[in-house]
Amino acid sequence: MQIINKLSFTALAAVLLISCNKKEFQYEDPLITNRDTTLVPGDDFFHYANGNWFKKHPIPSSESSNGIFRTIGDTINAQIKDICEKSAKNTGTEKGSNEQKIGDFYASGMDTITIDKVGLQPLAASFSQIEAIKDIPTLMNTIGYLHTIGAGPAFSFYVGQDDKISSKNALFFGQGGLGLGQQEYYFNTDAETVKIRNEYVKHIQAIMELTGVQTTKANSIATTIMKLETDLAKNSRKLEALRDPIKNYNKMTLEQFKALTPSIAWGNVLPKLGITKADTVIVGQPEFFKGLNKVVASYSIEEWKTYLKWDVINTYASYLNKDIETQNFYFYSTVMNGVKEQKPRWKRIVEQTDGSLGELIGQVYIANYLPKGSKEKLLEIGNNIRDVYAEHIKKLDWMSDETKKKALFKLSKIVMKVGYPDKWKDMSSVSINRNTYCSNVMAVNKWSYDYMINKYGNPVDRTEWGMFPQTYNAYYNPSNNEICVPACNILVPGFEGRMPDDAILYGIIGGSTFGHEITHGFDDQGSQYDDKGNLNDWWTTEDKAKFTQKTKAIVAQFNKFEPLKGKFVNGEATQGENIADLGGVVMGFEAFKKTSQFKNKEKISGLTPEQRYFLAYGYAWMVQAKDESIARQLMSDVHSPAQFRVNGPLMNIPEFYKTFNVKPGNKMYLAEKDRVVIW
Repeated sequence: MQIINKLSFTALAAVLLISCNKKEFQYEDPLITNRDTTLVPGDDFFHYANGNWFKKHPIPSSESSNGIFRTIGDTINAQIKDICEKSAKNTGTEKGSNEQKIGDFYASGMDTITIDKVGLQPLAASFSQIEAIKDIPTLMNTIGYLHTIGAGPAFSFYVGQDDKISSKNALFFGQGGLGLGQQEYYFNTDAETVKIRNEYVKHIQAIMELTGVQTTKANSIATTIMKLETDLAKNSRKLEALRDPIKNYNKMTLEQFKALTPSIAWGNVLPKLGITKADTVIVGQPEFFKGLNKVVASYSIEEWKTYLKWDVINTYASYLNKDIETQNFYFYSTVMNGVKEQKPRWKRIVEQTDGSLGELIGQVYIANYLPKGSKEKLLEIGNNIRDVYAEHIKKLDWMSDETKKKALFKLSKIVMKVGYPDKWKDMSSVSINRNTYCSNVMAVNKWSYDYMINKYGNPVDRTEWGMFPQTYNAYYNPSNNEICVPACNILVPGFEGRMPDDAILYGIIGGSTFGHEITHGFDDQGSQYDDKGNLNDWWTTEDKAKFTQKTKAIVAQFNKFEPLKGKFVNGEATQGENIADLGGVVMGFEAFKKTSQFKNKEKISGLTPEQRYFLAYGYAWMVQAKDESIARQLMSDVHSPAQFRVNGPLMNIPEFYKTFNVKPGNKMYLAEKDRVVIW
């Protein structure tokens, strides 16, 4: 959310009995071996299901977490490494071919001698543009240019589907420009966040010194950048406030946008962003741009130059010489995530090659590494989940027939993009060579930006994928009313070479993937979009009020969870994911009940079908993370920590109580009246 071809299981095959010298090979069952049976399931099911695995697999010093995602990720990385190394060795490939681009990109990343030798040279053109700034108009024009090369100073900008006219691509402007990412990092007063702020200033100074700036001046620059970013953060919305699609949709004419920010000549900036004609823009946070208008004039041109130079270096620090890369790792990985040492270089370059050229690597992946029949099996599970979802909606006691009819229609129109795309993005215009790693990354970033910009003025391509088939993850896109489940989601660690039983397939792929993503169409955000993907209220007033009460209840539940002493889950910010987790595990279980394994009460490894299903759901989120990483997640992520993605929804499910004999007095016990039932 990977694997060498030889280790992949065939998705449509029956359970295999592997024999050697006519003796049946005995596999370990991870649902058995992962458990910590010294714990009581009703007190902490997450650690009961996964605790023994955690004891045997401590978090590596090069990682912020460990678990099922890392296990599968390592397998994918091994496959992609194989693709990269084979491509890199074949130096005679045709220029412009996929193999040449993959091989040269990887080779350039592994060539640390050249990377150290060229230093900051790949950024020279950007620095020249910055140095040429002489006033506010040229400042804003340069900011526009920097967005086209992958940097993101001062604000955020992108082309995407209009939330209210999903067939049209629109221009979106939003808050941004913060090196620490979230507004909360600039103002929270707890000791950990204060430390991060102080370390951030030291980090900026250290990077500036590594670029040749004297210590005293570097210290002054760092202080200025922190002050400027804090001023930007003052007008930025908090994480939970960014989740309201109505309040973050403010369509304006270009003239209205100019009136909001009279110091900024957007008519000149837009062409620098690659937009020659624009009728309207969608401004996510108008107060941010009103504040930006003041901040632009509050700092000298020289101060803005240092901020922009910092933003460019910060964007590309991971691809520069060793000293800058090491300092960047220290702050963003060690200070902010608790990671003590870097991954081996090959892993970092494999991951970057996949991130940059995953569209090309994906074509090799599905041909050489994807289990046969994966797409069909995923579709089978997805359609079964959708069927039980419809059954549930029909039986809801809190929703009127009028709203049910529209909900069922929206459900029926959900598009399932499963496995891999039918057509691939055309990356033929990207030029990759073995000379300069950073320049290759910049070339791909420029291609990605141009690809996005070219959407403006053209019809929305609803066939486009937002993930690669080798990406272990999934998503729901409300503007397309679609879910995307890449092919590698079919894989389950511990079941290489054989098919998992249905309890595992429906617990992991059904519950935490298909059920979860479909529920996003009906969470606090997704429920505001109609069957065509338009932001449109299709609810009756009474039903909306009942739904809102249920979402408030799940917010209240999660607000009580305390992953770290004194630090709680933000129930408001995470409510969409928490609703999706609850809906997902419920629908996965309902679909599993229709399988022969469940109907026949088939026991495997001494576990009942119900036990295997819930243990499989726990396995789906088998992740332990370092405290620093959890602290960052609580502040900047809309997902709850893994422990509460398991325990949280299960506390509301009667079948879980029955299966594991959860009684009053158990820590996970909730009185029936306090359990949340939504979908």
